[in-house]
Amino acid sequence: MQERLEKLHAYMESRKLDALIITHPKNVYYFTGFLTEPHERFMGLVLVRGESPFLFVPLLDGEKAREACPAIMIYTHDDSQNALTVLQHLLPTSLSHIGVEKNHLTAKTYEALVSIVQATEAVDVGELLGNIRVAKDASEIATIKRAIWVMEESLRRTLPLISIGITELDVVAELEYQMKKLKAQGPSFSTIVLAGEKSALPHGDPGTRVIQAGEVLLIDAGVYVDGYVSDLTRTFAVGQLGAELLDMYDTVLQANLAGIQAVRPGALIAEVDLAARGVIADRGYGEFFINRVGHGIGLELHEAPYVHSQAVGDLIPGMVFTIEPGIYNTKIGGIRIEDNVLVTKDGVEVLTSFTKELQIIG
Repeated sequence: MQERLEKLHAYMESRKLDALIITHPKNVYYFTGFLTEPHERFMGLVLVRGESPFLFVPLLDGEKAREACPAIMIYTHDDSQNALTVLQHLLPTSLSHIGVEKNHLTAKTYEALVSIVQATEAVDVGELLGNIRVAKDASEIATIKRAIWVMEESLRRTLPLISIGITELDVVAELEYQMKKLKAQGPSFSTIVLAGEKSALPHGDPGTRVIQAGEVLLIDAGVYVDGYVSDLTRTFAVGQLGAELLDMYDTVLQANLAGIQAVRPGALIAEVDLAARGVIADRGYGEFFINRVGHGIGLELHEAPYVHSQAVGDLIPGMVFTIEPGIYNTKIGGIRIEDNVLVTKDGVEVLTSFTKELQIIG
C-alpha cells in the first residue's frame, strides 16, 4: 500500500496539486485495503501535500475502516451532518489545485467539493488511477486466479444438474448457490444463462425460457473473491446441434485462440481484437461479431485495458483481460467463448482452464 501511495504523492508533486481526493470505492480499496460500498454517503481517501493521508468515511463504516487500515487516520461523519462541511474542517483553508475523480462524482457533489476547498483548478485523475492499476502485481494475480477457480468449479458442479425442460433461471439459481458454497463474495455481475435464440443477445436477461434439445446454452458468469473478479463464458450444446451452429462454434473457438496467440508484451492492444475479428470475418460471420473482443478485469469487471480495434497503446506485463469473441445470429442463437489472460514478461498465460471443447449437456 505504501508503494501505491507514493505513486500518488509523486503525481501530486509533478502536477503541483495541493490535494488529491479519491472517492471511487475500488480505488480507495486499492490504495488502503479498506473495501466498502458507501451507497449515497460520501467517502474519500484524502492526500494533502506534505501531510499524511487520511480516510473520510461514514460513521457506519468507521470501525471497519480502522480494522482494515490501522496505519491510516480515520475520520467519520454521520447521517445528521453535511459530509462536505465536516470535510472542510479537516482540510487546510486554501487548496487551489486539487485532483478528483470526475467520472465517479455526481455533478452536484463535484461542484460542492470544489466550492468548499475554494479550488481554482480541479484535475481529473481517473485515467491516472486506471493506469496505476492496469498492471497487476503478484498478490492481485493470485487473487484473480482464486476467483477464476471458484467460477470454474461452480460451473463444473452445476453442469450435471442441467437438463432439458428446466429454465434459464433454474440454472442461474444453482450456479449462484454453488458460488456461495465455494466462499465467493457473490457474482461479479448478473449471471447470464441464455438458451436457443436468446443466446444471440450478448447481454440478454435470463428468464423462464425452457432449455430444449438441439440448441445452444450460453453461460456467462463471474465471482468476486477478496474484491477481485473473474469473468467466464462457455457455450454448450443441448443434445445434437445442426451444421451451422457447429460451424459457428468452431469459428469462435479459432477466433478465441487467434486472439490469445496475439498477446505478448509490446504488441498493440488493437492487434488482439483484430486477430480474433479477422478469423470471424474470413469465415463469413463478420456482421455477427458485434462486441469488442475483451476488457480488463481486476477490482472491476470492466477496466483498462479495453481491447477493441481502435484501442491505443501497447500490452504490458501484468495486464489481465478477457478474450471473448462471439457470433450472434438472432435466428438460431449465439456462440461466445471467453477466457481470462495475463500478459507475462515473455508472452501470455491463459488463467482460465475450463475446457473449450464443445460439451453436450442435457
